[in-house]
Amino acid sequence: MLRWYVFIFIPFCLSSCDDKENEPDTTTQIQLSDIKIGTYKLNLIDFTNNNAAPVDKPIVMSFSTAINENFGDENITLLNATTNEEAHLTFAYLDNGKTVSAKPNVSLQPNNSYQLRIENGLKGNDGESFPGYSIEFTTVPSTLGLTSLKINEEEVLTKSNVQNIPLSNVEFEATFSHAIEASVVEDAIRISGGSSIPLSFTLSSDNKTLVIKPNQGLAELKRYQLVISDKLTGTNEEVFNQFAKTFYTTKSTVPDFPLITDEALLTLVQQQTFKYFWDFAQPNSGMARERNTSGDLVTSGGSGFGLMAMVVGIERGFISRDEGLQRLDEILTFLEGADRFHGAWSHWINGNTGKVIPFSANDNGGDLVETALLVQGLLTFRQYLNPAEPDEAALINRINVLWQGVEWDWYTKDGEDVLYWHWSPDKEWVMNHQIRGHNETLITYVLAAASPTHTIDADVYQKGYARNGAIQNGKTFYDITLPLGEDYGGPLFFSHYSFLGLDPRSLEDNYANYWTQNVNHTLINQAYAIDNPKNYVGYGDENWGLTASDNHKGYSAHSPLNDLGVITPTAALSSFPYTPEESMKALKFFYYIMGDKLWGDYGFYDAFNLTEGWVADSYLAIDQGPIIIMIENYRTGLLWNLFMSAPEVQSGLDKLDFNY
Repeated sequence: MLRWYVFIFIPFCLSSCDDKENEPDTTTQIQLSDIKIGTYKLNLIDFTNNNAAPVDKPIVMSFSTAINENFGDENITLLNATTNEEAHLTFAYLDNGKTVSAKPNVSLQPNNSYQLRIENGLKGNDGESFPGYSIEFTTVPSTLGLTSLKINEEEVLTKSNVQNIPLSNVEFEATFSHAIEASVVEDAIRISGGSSIPLSFTLSSDNKTLVIKPNQGLAELKRYQLVISDKLTGTNEEVFNQFAKTFYTTKSTVPDFPLITDEALLTLVQQQTFKYFWDFAQPNSGMARERNTSGDLVTSGGSGFGLMAMVVGIERGFISRDEGLQRLDEILTFLEGADRFHGAWSHWINGNTGKVIPFSANDNGGDLVETALLVQGLLTFRQYLNPAEPDEAALINRINVLWQGVEWDWYTKDGEDVLYWHWSPDKEWVMNHQIRGHNETLITYVLAAASPTHTIDADVYQKGYARNGAIQNGKTFYDITLPLGEDYGGPLFFSHYSFLGLDPRSLEDNYANYWTQNVNHTLINQAYAIDNPKNYVGYGDENWGLTASDNHKGYSAHSPLNDLGVITPTAALSSFPYTPEESMKALKFFYYIMGDKLWGDYGFYDAFNLTEGWVADSYLAIDQGPIIIMIENYRTGLLWNLFMSAPEVQSGLDKLDFNY
């Protein structure tokens, strides 16, 4: 027992108080176990570590024995070691008297030293004695607060998404709670946003207000941060917690590229985007790579878009007719030798071998929707060919063999009234993905009904795709009625993929007029961007378009119900037939305003997010293709006229009771 008491009270000898007062007494029965100020625990051995005590919390002392309240109040004192003034305390006895809480009646002074003295007059409830003890601690430094932040006289301290900051003549005015130390300002404050931006500073006479000015212009539509680091201090050593305010600059009034006519701009976009399918095609197969990083992986649906783009390329003079026919011959040769699964091609194919590349673990066989998009392109090109020319007649025959070999009826899974998306030679129907609308898959049902060799009954469309009318919506969004589909219409590719060939201008069935559907879907999508309920940066009447694309986190089907702040150029540009004025606004924004960041070797990059300061470096076949095709449909109706001229397509539409 003697050793234990010596161990406990040896640390007390380190106190700055009278040595005799802290001398261990082996007859003592009351022991002090710890002292906390709020949650901050004092070090009873090394007082130099007691340098961060809060100023507004009670001092809580824990003892081994219950303290007699008659002796506690008068034997516990707190002195300011600097001024020697005593702090008035209010006491509370907790845990049956074993814990004493002493709360200062007034907050302690920041950055001051204090001495807590527990005199030897302290007694326990049963008369136990206490040898006396004192300990020193220092309170935390005073906090330096930022009370106001203005950008060009507008208060922005608590404002989120500070937008449209001018590119020049920008002035930040920061006001602090205490005078700040001028010598550390330059090291403590910066504007981040890529390269370092030189700043100038002006401090008010009371050292509380600091004016910050960039010494160079800011970049347009860029995310910046004004950062005030914890290097900033007050003149009395007040500490500052790091602060950052994100802000976004406005667009420039100077276009990134020379102004040209609207018609010339449309042609330029088509020609530049066409290079993805022509210059960047997989060399062995002539097919379209899935994306610009896909190597020899090619995509069946995207190649269907590429075939339609080649028709545009010939008509617009981007390539010669002979060049286009030679490329078509290469593609047909590849498709004739590629893996097929009851006539359907897989989503992904090895462009060198023609073997399937699994899209997922169970998706290693036929993909009926991707096949439909490919066949849409094949039939469109077929209708463009001249049967009076022997070489072109031979190409027509080869296309017919390929298209008639698709076993659409097989994909009803033993005669069900619905088409299935996938079939695998070893997994069979394990994907179990029924194709139901309303979405981008309408073309699959039209072609299945149109097939002269493996057709489906009309009931498969009515009960499968149309769900006996459940595809209808009829609600109003932004005062615009949406005939079909999910609320707000879903991603815009729903109104693109099937209608690259299907002409929606007079197309209707028992459920909707498809021109009205597609126009209203697009207008709702733009109206959502104007409304901008999530307050994303840059959304508006010229910067709009939510659809499936890459994003700053990966890939997603963006829509008003799945809005991540990502604008995808194909969304607005492929909507040119439906919203020519709104789409032209978007095109000019993408090209003239965003062009230095967004325009590349194969047209516009896939997507961007101004809120995140992110621009994709990717191109995707399924996003680039509709831009070329739908701009052409807007300008001349070329692809619509060709596809709709196919007698099988007309037969299929008749079978499904469409008017067109």
